[in-house]
Amino acid sequence: PAAAVSPWDIALCATGTAVAGENALVLAVLFYTPSLRAPSFVLIGSLALADLLAGLGLVGNFAVRYLLRPPSEAAELGAAGLLLAAFSASVCSLLAITVDRYLSLYNALTYHSERTLGFTCGAVLLMWLLCLGVGLLPPLGWHCLRDQSACSVLRPVTKDNAAVLAVTFLLLFALMMQLYLQICKIAFRHAQQIAVQHQFIATAQATSTRKGLSTLSLILGTFALCWIPFAIYSLVADSSYPAVYTYSLALPAACNSLINPIIYAFRNPDIQKSLWLACCGCGPALSSRPRTSSDV
Repeated sequence: PAAAVSPWDIALCATGTAVAGENALVLAVLFYTPSLRAPSFVLIGSLALADLLAGLGLVGNFAVRYLLRPPSEAAELGAAGLLLAAFSASVCSLLAITVDRYLSLYNALTYHSERTLGFTCGAVLLMWLLCLGVGLLPPLGWHCLRDQSACSVLRPVTKDNAAVLAVTFLLLFALMMQLYLQICKIAFRHAQQIAVQHQFIATAQATSTRKGLSTLSLILGTFALCWIPFAIYSLVADSSYPAVYTYSLALPAACNSLINPIIYAFRNPDIQKSLWLACCGCGPALSSRPRTSSDV
């Protein structure tokens, strides 16, 4: 008999569909707009690709669970691996954006000339290879399908392996927050210098810096609210806990991938203009000024 469909799984599948659609739009805008192929936008594209795959993973997980008959162990492990790889890449892309923002302020005079498109693409490719390796762990043995008592709330990942993933996630987020605090210190120091100089160019740069800092704060703050509760829960809980707890924390975590493209679409003027041009062809011409990480 067919398994009863959980409303929580329907919500996760619907969220995954919306996530995939939104991030596919972001990727299409970046791909078809030559002026948006600067290094900073490569990092945005990496995050959008990760979130797109996460959305597809949520939809695929639903299909494997309810539509595939008979159930396939390989398909379940493949869907779990896709989710692990995608969300790992999402975290690493956010870390890369934070590092990029920090270096652009710390080495403001030389960083933009040193950070070439080729170097950024190479670093992103290396990061993705690492995350794809993480995604291969379930098919290679990181699962509990043959021992249900060893399952974590992240079935089919085992309790021990889920703890490793949760601790790694929390450490990476702590690193992001440390970098963010350093960014704040540098930005405040720049603001004091600008206040003394009273120059128009400096004021314009201060506005750009504040906007970049505000965007980064919004991204990291949203990321923390969506993911930290789920990470801590997966660290302390196991498969004996009520499923409703897992679902109620996993759904906000999935919604983080739904929020990211909204942040970019509404806060980045170049992406906004490209979206308008793509939708109705009535947007203003794209600016030809050089893009910097402050725009991101």
